[in-house]
Amino acid sequence: MHIQNYINGNFHDPISNDWLDNFNPAIGEVYGQIPNSSKEDVENAYIAAKSAFPSWSQTTLEERSRILIKISELLEANLQRFSEAESKDNGKPVSLAKAVDIPRAASNFRFFGNAITQFYSESHESVGQDAINYTLRQPLGVVGCISPWNLPLYLFTWKIAPALAAGNCVVAKPSEVTPMTAFLLGDICSQAGLPKGVLNIVHGLGATTGQAIIEHPDIKAISFTGGTATGAHIAKVAAPMFKKLSLELGGKNPNIIFADCDYEDMLETTVRSSFANQGQICLCGSRIFVEASIYDTFKKDFVEKVKNLKVGHPSEATTNIGALVSKPHLEKVMDYIHIAKEENGKILCGGNKVIVEGFENGYYLEPTVIEVPNDDCRVNQEEIFGPVVTIMPFNREDEVLQMANKVKYGLSATLWTNNLKRTMRMSHQLQAGIVWVNTWMMRDLRTPFGGVKASGVGREGGFEALRFFTEAKNVCIKY
Repeated sequence: MHIQNYINGNFHDPISNDWLDNFNPAIGEVYGQIPNSSKEDVENAYIAAKSAFPSWSQTTLEERSRILIKISELLEANLQRFSEAESKDNGKPVSLAKAVDIPRAASNFRFFGNAITQFYSESHESVGQDAINYTLRQPLGVVGCISPWNLPLYLFTWKIAPALAAGNCVVAKPSEVTPMTAFLLGDICSQAGLPKGVLNIVHGLGATTGQAIIEHPDIKAISFTGGTATGAHIAKVAAPMFKKLSLELGGKNPNIIFADCDYEDMLETTVRSSFANQGQICLCGSRIFVEASIYDTFKKDFVEKVKNLKVGHPSEATTNIGALVSKPHLEKVMDYIHIAKEENGKILCGGNKVIVEGFENGYYLEPTVIEVPNDDCRVNQEEIFGPVVTIMPFNREDEVLQMANKVKYGLSATLWTNNLKRTMRMSHQLQAGIVWVNTWMMRDLRTPFGGVKASGVGREGGFEALRFFTEAKNVCIKY
């Protein structure tokens, strides 16, 4: 099938008639083509967005809210269709897309549809000076949203929904690896009554389509989720143009387990936080540090549970681990397993490709647990982004804190302990944008989300996102 660009409320082929193959990772075969959009396609999307902005920016909050909530309802009504499309594109189990990805995409629209009606401005009375200051929060204009392949619709809508709610018009690029649900979203938006030109979806490669978006002189802000190297490139291009930037980048997240934790809860959650979505979530706890007194017990129990995870075709209800997103990504992850062996890491389970009967060309890999001799090894310092975790013991709180913070990343951390004083100490000292204590991936959409160090710049979520997509203007009136 031919995926098309969604520009000015209609679907269009790329101007150049240049196409890219779209692969189904579960079978390792091409199942369609997507536009390899050019600078001209992006310009057409910008023109449509610019034309729509005066009207959309003046649309009442109630009407914007109504449309965004209608989009969420239509996504929920099409849950099965979107889940199957997400799975076919990404390789994740249909059950996961149905339970997490598509419901969360719907929640993004519903949340920001409601949030914009509660978004407030400040006022300050200058007592004794007969003056008052108030703050206007005005939309920026046309903004660019670029999202990754691991949570295709989930993260695509996480950017688009607040941008639209705040009154901006959007030129958006989904990952060229997983374009299908973004393509389907265009029709949903039309059905919901979103005016033409308010949202424009342009498909293509990062180096061409993405580059055209970030270097466009009149696109006022860029919200990007993806790799740290790409984020650095975007900053280099966009910063001299004085664009607003929100960059949610890579992670190498520590999972710190103390002996006083609720063991069974910890064990179940740690399996999930290690291998959910084939480990292809920026928030996965890929470095597991276990207090020495329970290390041997944990190692035995954890490996046993991991071995019981079923690798299989994403459509099967019993599948826990689906296909990795692409052949190059599978090869990258396999390379890290070889690096671990060279660095004297011990493969406790996994480490091999999986041949799924009937789908022999699919990109499947066993969930892999590696015992590492120290925290300086490459597999503990570099982002792998696959079903691979490392484990090692620690003896002291200060020791594990130092290891947790030593990486260049700082996206999230997970802490397992029932010691309140330790919880408070470490939550303050861990260098991460989000710290989960005795849980993982529990998200309240009102809270700020983002990383420190090489994990990003800025925050998404709640009013933080609405502030990013607006410009604050102070008005001072003397009376």
